[in-house]
Amino acid sequence: MAQRRFIGGHGYGKESGLYFNFFGNLEMKKLVFAQSALLIALASVQSSMAQTVEGNPANGHQKVTQCIGCHGLEGYHASFPAVYRVPKIAGQGAKYIASALTAYQKGERRHPTMRGVTSNLNAQDIADVAAYYATLGSTSAQVDNSAGHANVNALTLIEKGACKSCHGDNFSKPIDPSYPKLAGQYADYLFVALKSYKTEPNAVVGRGNPVMGGVAKQFSFAELKMIADYVGSLPGELKVVPQPRFR
Repeated sequence: MAQRRFIGGHGYGKESGLYFNFFGNLEMKKLVFAQSALLIALASVQSSMAQTVEGNPANGHQKVTQCIGCHGLEGYHASFPAVYRVPKIAGQGAKYIASALTAYQKGERRHPTMRGVTSNLNAQDIADVAAYYATLGSTSAQVDNSAGHANVNALTLIEKGACKSCHGDNFSKPIDPSYPKLAGQYADYLFVALKSYKTEPNAVVGRGNPVMGGVAKQFSFAELKMIADYVGSLPGELKVVPQPRFR
């Protein structure tokens, strides 16, 4: 008797091996897609729950004393877990900033300095700081959506990771406000951030986002750097706005 294989309760003989492989792979892709969609939905719900408090930019201006020593200096470098420029956050989305600060506070993003900065912030503080940086240095000028430094290999990797499906075609208009704008961000910071999603459980390093973890783990460090360099070369809305005391 010919060996039989089953898909969804229907048997197919050895002669249908190609048919089985095609539909077997198709079913697996559907399962992976469904799991990814569920994780994205859960992340969106958690982010929206974290951003139920309305932020006040004027109040936020009074609460950024611990922020400006790094994020208020153009090109300021951090030294942990590697040497890199701290991210530009002026012009970043308020919901993303609030989500990121909450993740540091809860330990979902592991970084000793940021954990210390956020440890004494309440929900209103986080909303105010996020609102302040979202409006800081805002301008009505349109962002040039032309390509950055063309790199066919980087574009291939970006397509493989389906990066634009969340972060937008130009990486400056994410499909959900709890996702970050990435265009024009410091490439060395983006590389460190991407690597952090590949970090195995560690008390002081790494990020726990399951969606980004699944994306980043597809790539080698060299490939992640290629992606970071390309996205960082794109024109965007992010900037560093020096505070008066540092000008």
